[in-house]
Amino acid sequence: MLVGGFGGHHLPDNLLGALVESGAADLTIICQGAGVPTPGRTDIHALVEGGLVRKLVSPLPFDPRQGGSVKQRWEAGQLELEVQPVGVLVERIRAGGAGIGGSFLPTGAGTRFAEGQEVRVIDGREHIFQTAIKADFALLRAAVSDTLGNLVYSGTGRNWNPVMAMAAGVTVAEVDEIREPGGIDPETVITPAIFVQRIVLTS
Repeated sequence: MLVGGFGGHHLPDNLLGALVESGAADLTIICQGAGVPTPGRTDIHALVEGGLVRKLVSPLPFDPRQGGSVKQRWEAGQLELEVQPVGVLVERIRAGGAGIGGSFLPTGAGTRFAEGQEVRVIDGREHIFQTAIKADFALLRAAVSDTLGNLVYSGTGRNWNPVMAMAAGVTVAEVDEIREPGGIDPETVITPAIFVQRIVLTS
């Protein structure tokens, strides 16, 4: 499952809350990071603390200064972490959305990230093959949607959400405002409706 948001901002809070209430378990969550634990807020930490998450894939799974439930469960052997550089993870998601098998990237060549991976020399430089990521679901947050599912993001909401929407079988967007078709300037649409299967008005 892909979960949008950046640095704790533009999280689909209500969708994550519904996920907790659903009783889902054994999830693999792919996100920018869990951010700083916020009491009373349903975020990635809440999913992990509730025992819903088996594996977390992220460039920064937890804030090293505060840790929270992610660090605690990882140290206890109750959570698997896969740490990927930001650019690598974004490119893997983009490749999944583009329908290709993966990409050869120079990031991490010659380091432990290359262990067990296919490595090729391209233009005299080592590249690691990174497989594409396709998810069953993506949970995103957008500022505005029309009833067709065309999405407009604000601020850092434009960061991960566009590529995540393309790489999921079912994309669910939590939005602050829903308009009728024609109510959004098409020049402001970032994610076309073809990539969005569900829209939910935030509360």
